[in-house]
Amino acid sequence: MLKIGLVGFGFMGRMHFDNYVRLVAEGEPIELAAICDLRIDELKDSKANGNMSTGQEIYDLSSYRLYDHVEKMLAAEQLDMIDLAVPTYLHAEMACSLLERGYHVFCEKPMARYSADARQLAETAKKHGRKLMIGQCLRFWPGYEYLKEVIEDQRFGQPTAGYFYRGSGAPKDWFLTERLSGAALLDMHIHDADMIQWLFGAPEKVSAIGRNVIPGSGYDIASTHYAYPDGKVINAQVDWTLEGDFGFYMGYRVNFERGNIVFDGSSVTVNPNDQPGFKPELAADDGYYRELKHFIGAITYDKPIVICTPESAASSVALVEAEEKSANAGGAWVSFKA
Repeated sequence: MLKIGLVGFGFMGRMHFDNYVRLVAEGEPIELAAICDLRIDELKDSKANGNMSTGQEIYDLSSYRLYDHVEKMLAAEQLDMIDLAVPTYLHAEMACSLLERGYHVFCEKPMARYSADARQLAETAKKHGRKLMIGQCLRFWPGYEYLKEVIEDQRFGQPTAGYFYRGSGAPKDWFLTERLSGAALLDMHIHDADMIQWLFGAPEKVSAIGRNVIPGSGYDIASTHYAYPDGKVINAQVDWTLEGDFGFYMGYRVNFERGNIVFDGSSVTVNPNDQPGFKPELAADDGYYRELKHFIGAITYDKPIVICTPESAASSVALVEAEEKSANAGGAWVSFKA
């Protein structure tokens, strides 16, 4: 029985909680043994805000052991795996400490505030022989997973262009302090930057422009071009200033030699050049559920992490840093090496 401790009970912590409850009900050999948050007494009776809906507004945690500090939880519990759903600036230090003490760690994205810390985190996992996975959930999201399959088997030829977009209203609290969150580039856009590397490999160079709207929050709006040796035209945009009734949107359009694929946030449409368009059948479950199931399986059956390795997640943080460097230089091309 894999015993899990969940650290952080905000939006993502609750999203993970919902999926652990489901996995237990489905017979996975796990136990969510403990939940930890500095504000656990407040959060257990309040609603969390995020881009998507969690399973409940108010959670009944009466059957779980609750802690207000991670060290109290570790001292009192016999745990195998720790799930870190804490602020970005805490990821690297906390995850490294846990790995060094023998725990397997699932850590929310981004892997770390800075790429040097992300790479050190990957090395720590390797050194101590513990499993580490970062919650780059789009790698497990059905609409993006389908695109990966199409690129790999070349059923519509080579990709010629791609556009990725992610937008919402502004987050709150520490997210709007650039030195803590890395702003929209590292907090939101890293999903698409990570996806671009996963789909197409590392670009040779990047050119980004960005704009700050909310004082102190860093780049709230940005657009990046990614240069590849074969000349395909790849762009990704992020904007977290979309207030009012906009809500949240993520999507893509990728062109191929013999067709194009469009994801509108809810469904995928394939448009071959020489036949009618269609909507492919996709996996029913979202990436939040599937990433946790993958990681638990890797621990339970001692299999390697292959879809989202720590090294690849660290490279995505480095890619975002290259984009920020370009934006700081007014869009100048910045070379990148994964």
